[in-house]
Amino acid sequence: MIYKILYSTTLAAIIAFTWNVPLFAAEMDAEQWDITADKITRYENPPSVIAEGNVVLEKKESTTSVKKPATSRWDALLGPDADVGTDDAEPTTTQTTTTTIKADWVAYDVSMGQAKARGNVQINVKGDELVAESGTINLKDATGSFDNAIIVRQGQQLHLEGRTIEKTGDLTYHIEDGWVITCKLQEGQTPPWSFGAADTKITDGGYAFMKHAVFRVKGIPILYSPYMILPAKRERQTGFLFPSWSMSDRDGFGLETPFFINLSPTTDMTIYPRYLSDRGVMVGGEFRYVTDETSKGTLMAHYLDDDLSDPSEVAYYREGNYTHTNKERYWIRGKADQNIGEWITRFDLDIASDKDYLREFNTGSTSFNANHNRFRDAFGRGFEQKLDQYRENTVEFLRSWDDGSTFQGEFLAINDISDRNYTADDPSQFWKLPSFTYSGLKPIASSPADISWDTNYTHFWREHGVGAQRFDLFPEVSTSIPISRYLESTVRGGVRETFYVIDDGGAEDWKNEDTANRFLYRLGGEVGSTLYREYGAAPTEGNGWSHTLRPFVEYEYVDIPESDMLPQFDAVDDIDEANTFYYGINNFFSLFGNKNGSLSERDLAFFKVRQGYDMRSEESDTPFTPVEIKTGFYPVAGARLLYTTQVDVYGDGMIEHAVEADYRSSRGDVFAVDYRYDDELSINSISGAFWYLLPYNFAVGYSIERAIEHKVTIEEKFRLLYQPSCWSVELASNYTPDDQTVMLIFRLANIGSPFGFDIGGSGM
Repeated sequence: MIYKILYSTTLAAIIAFTWNVPLFAAEMDAEQWDITADKITRYENPPSVIAEGNVVLEKKESTTSVKKPATSRWDALLGPDADVGTDDAEPTTTQTTTTTIKADWVAYDVSMGQAKARGNVQINVKGDELVAESGTINLKDATGSFDNAIIVRQGQQLHLEGRTIEKTGDLTYHIEDGWVITCKLQEGQTPPWSFGAADTKITDGGYAFMKHAVFRVKGIPILYSPYMILPAKRERQTGFLFPSWSMSDRDGFGLETPFFINLSPTTDMTIYPRYLSDRGVMVGGEFRYVTDETSKGTLMAHYLDDDLSDPSEVAYYREGNYTHTNKERYWIRGKADQNIGEWITRFDLDIASDKDYLREFNTGSTSFNANHNRFRDAFGRGFEQKLDQYRENTVEFLRSWDDGSTFQGEFLAINDISDRNYTADDPSQFWKLPSFTYSGLKPIASSPADISWDTNYTHFWREHGVGAQRFDLFPEVSTSIPISRYLESTVRGGVRETFYVIDDGGAEDWKNEDTANRFLYRLGGEVGSTLYREYGAAPTEGNGWSHTLRPFVEYEYVDIPESDMLPQFDAVDDIDEANTFYYGINNFFSLFGNKNGSLSERDLAFFKVRQGYDMRSEESDTPFTPVEIKTGFYPVAGARLLYTTQVDVYGDGMIEHAVEADYRSSRGDVFAVDYRYDDELSINSISGAFWYLLPYNFAVGYSIERAIEHKVTIEEKFRLLYQPSCWSVELASNYTPDDQTVMLIFRLANIGSPFGFDIGGSGM
């Protein structure tokens, strides 16, 4: 039988506390409960209702919508606030079930405002569930108590169990002899991990304050804490992230316990206190903000008062080949992308205390590789190389106009950690304070010719050595020339004026030189042809491949009639005269296919060859430039093999070559190899890495970087990860010539992960 009970709608409070939905008297009068049971009995003294056997209560909520009549064009002109004849609107009422209660027996005492339920109690509200043996609810203040209860918050992936769960307020709970897990469990599943406690209080802010807390894995106690605070929601909120442990030959025992602070919906902060038994306490911090899709920023810093950085630690300096003497060690870095109106701005910060820091502290939240990869993924750009002793710090801003012109500004400061002793004649690195560039491209009237220009002002400042203010103007005209239908040709020509106001900085070669000037003109052109052919079926009919062949000839002529001796700052200053022809062939190969009417195409390979001949033969007996070869092969989706080389034609052979090979599978496996050789720069090194997903929730990773010439391993890493649902544990090893570090890292679902480690990627 089904009864419509209007006067007892307050029964909604039986489970309302579980879903944080406040009830008001005005609303209750309009709500209804549909009750079905094997037997329902009403009593008048005292007024009460008892339902027995397969009790099901369903809470119905009515919503009324008004369908307005068709809108005329006059209504549209009057706007949304105009009266368009709602008297003729058609109201529509619909009912939806928002709450369901099931039990073997339910009794509701109207006069006392209490309800009791027992026997297979199940309550469901909008996907959230409560299961208990029995429960008592006080309807006056929406509190109650459940025995042997389970609460599953589906939206927050939160699972609570306890011998007794009390509802103590609108959003607060008290759990006796219970446990918490922050991920969803299947019915009957043993929790892979849990936090158990004799007494737990969950606040309205979503925190679990636990006394005598025990961390268990598969029911086995692992860690004990007399007191613990645990975020009990999936949403971002302040609380400790799970710690990581390490053991190092050099640093001793290490423990890092990150603490996350949710400042606002768009900003947060993480503190990284890290204890190193042989070095002291390292303090780290991270601040992040996001205002929209294009505006965001991250600032990080680590600081250590280093106990090992002392002249008495002879073995430390000898084994690590360190040269720093400062005890205050730090690394400050950050990036920001901020759009302000029509202006695009970019901010990059990279300041280290000494040249040993970045190669020495290479694990945990201050690891260079982890920081570089994370910032590169978030902002599209990382940091200078780990061993680079000149760290660049920049502020850049850019604006473009519809007429094809752009304005760009830059401030550049160098964090010099090289320990060099600079003099006026051995200058320090220059700063740009500032640099402004105005450039553009416009067609000339209705002709096929274009005019482009680059106008730049830069103030090069040095603490030691020559500085200058440089003005550079470079207009150029280019146009295409119709030679034949099979040839593509362009010619260009321009003049360049560069003027310097010099600050000699005490350098002997520049005393009494206040200005310098250079004027040059440049001519150039290119003639080429593009040939294309398809093999196999046509793209609209089936699978096949295509070949694009482009032979070309280029010419460059630069003449400098007269020039003063110029200070050298960048490539603008280092321009030589030229009279050179370049020739080469570019080849591109692609695969195409047609499956069920859907066309697809992907790159298969490319091969490029280029060489030059210097026409100024009277100035050189080696007019041919090295042959430049670049080739690439993409055998399957996600895989690539690239090779570049330069071959000297006068007997020196390959003076430079590099090999890059990598593969990324759809499930997340990564394999990569990188080999580089440069005779001029004395580089001969190889690096490799892989990340492979194994059966039974295991994954393994390895990476190595080795200097072949010196037979030295620069860095070697190993990772073993076990990642079932809801948690993971990782064993990581990091080797450098001066240290061996082993780390043990736990991660729990929705509790937080240590900085810089990506469970789903290689992270090497």
